[in-house]
Amino acid sequence: MPMHDWNAYRQQLVDGVSGLAKLSPDAVKGYVILSGAAQKTGHIDAKTRELIALGVAISLRCDGCIAVHSAAARKNGATREEVAEALAIAIGINAGAALVYSTRALDAFDTL
Repeated sequence: MPMHDWNAYRQQLVDGVSGLAKLSPDAVKGYVILSGAAQKTGHIDAKTRELIALGVAISLRCDGCIAVHSAAARKNGATREEVAEALAIAIGINAGAALVYSTRALDAFDTL
């Protein structure tokens, strides 16, 4: 059984962003332009872009990003195994970041 109704959640996001766009159209337009800019280079295929986006999404803990980019990864032909590998890379990077920042915390402790 799924942990979350991702389809309903994605629709809630679409509705919420539409509402925000009515209140602050320039902010949403700016996001759309920024989001689309990376897709225009053509150096990385759409599937790879979505796998990277999923890794970033879990790093940022953004359920909306997970919903959108999971659907896009599937649409662009990503397999479950490829998604799992991308997520494993993100897990490793997050663990590495915690390790690096642990040294900063010890430095702060020692200095202060």
